[in-house]
Amino acid sequence: MTVSLIISTYNYSKALDIIIDAIDRQTYLPDEIIIAEDGNDIETKEIVDSWRNKIASKFIHVNHADCGFRKALILNKAIRLSKSDYIIQIDGDCIPDKYFIKDHLFNAKPGCYLFGTRVHIKKEHISKFLLCSNNNEERLIFSFFSPNIKKRFRKLRIPFLNKFFALKNKISPKFRGCNTSFWRKDFINVNGYNNDFRGWGREDSDLMIRFHNNGLKGKRLKFIGIVYHLDHDEKDKSNFEKNNLLQNESIQTKKIRVENGLLESSNER
Repeated sequence: MTVSLIISTYNYSKALDIIIDAIDRQTYLPDEIIIAEDGNDIETKEIVDSWRNKIASKFIHVNHADCGFRKALILNKAIRLSKSDYIIQIDGDCIPDKYFIKDHLFNAKPGCYLFGTRVHIKKEHISKFLLCSNNNEERLIFSFFSPNIKKRFRKLRIPFLNKFFALKNKISPKFRGCNTSFWRKDFINVNGYNNDFRGWGREDSDLMIRFHNNGLKGKRLKFIGIVYHLDHDEKDKSNFEKNNLLQNESIQTKKIRVENGLLESSNER
């Protein structure tokens, strides 16, 4: 079983540097690391190039023109390039715990996707956090009592407790697309993300709804599979209502495959 880690990012090179540092310290390295950049930022390219020969995993950087929020499209482009059996996704503002890859792989089962939790790094600590030296391991280690985190109970890693979380037949209100994983073949079967989603919101939950429509189940990773989220101001939600209508269509029509998805992603620049 091979695994790709997909990191979606937009103009946040300092955070990306920390995330790749955290990946390099994983107890289990992914076979591929794919940076899915929803834009074309020179600083992001410099960070990717600086790490390309330092980390054992195969490194891929895919980007496109900066034409607004097109996360669904860039994720489709990234997964088209993946050669792995299993896909793990995180956002470019989420720092993985050192057991993150291991936790997702250990719990990967046929007919199931996974979604994990996130611990929040407080906004007032982020500027100082991002300025830490790349050799400073302290920025990647958070204790339960760290003053710079909130929702700290999510930080507890107690693997045996996760056994008590049952598979879900419908999408959970706890689902967050910033920490999720699935089989590549299941993604292909629904034609991936819907490229019609533009602007913030619903592209990730729409995918999971169509997974469920195609017979998959969801499993929450609680007390494992942890990421640390760099809190930030809310994204522009001006297109949210349109995106919500697209998701509602998937629910009401029990849609499985989209017409403008993975296969069509190479047509857009």
